Amino acid sequence: MLTPKQHELLAFINQRLTETGISPSFDEMREALDLKSKSGVHRLIGALEEREFIRRLPNRARALEVLKLPEGLAEAPDTPAHAARPRTVDVVPAPANDVVEIPLHGRIAAGTPIEALQGNEGFAVPAALLGPGEHYALEVAGDSMVEEGILDGDFALIRKVENARDGEIVVALVDGEEATLKTYRREGQMVRLDPANAAYAAQRYEEGRVAVQGRLAGIIRRY
Repeated sequence: MLTPKQHELLAFINQRLTETGISPSFDEMREALDLKSKSGVHRLIGALEEREFIRRLPNRARALEVLKLPEGLAEAPDTPAHAARPRTVDVVPAPANDVVEIPLHGRIAAGTPIEALQGNEGFAVPAALLGPGEHYALEVAGDSMVEEGILDGDFALIRKVENARDGEIVVALVDGEEATLKTYRREGQMVRLDPANAAYAAQRYEEGRVAVQGRLAGIIRRY
């Protein structure tokens, strides 16, 4: 039997996956449950994993799959029993030779903004990791997104979009020349780019200085 907070978190994750196909960030989960820190979210996620209500998808940042729902939650109005299964690209593996090539645009900072989107090499990606739309890859430099599971040397798979919702991880181009990988948030007429590492401070810019160049779709890590 789930605790009220576990039940609430599972409902929130399931609703977000059903609506968007993308897992909510730890910040979004913390705010939705009115928790004081991300550590509480980590504990709840761990408890739901142990009870096999959810699982983490390997090699993808902030990727969760709902495996089952409690009977009451499955019948709730905002999560109907007939709702489509959340779209997660890793659920059905593609054949080993089913790959696509996307542009690799150099390195992008997960810390201080650096010049990015340079170069145009090809990067082979399993087709199962990509959803609809046009994509490109960036090599991550820095450690400011480690709490979202994004490490130095990872390859970020980016879906090309020009807008974002609060809490989404994006490639943000600042002043038309410097790009960074951060969590996007609006503050009135300002844009705040949040790291996922307590050692780094948030970056704030006037709205007109920031252009969204894409939204994080997945992570590839080489060992």
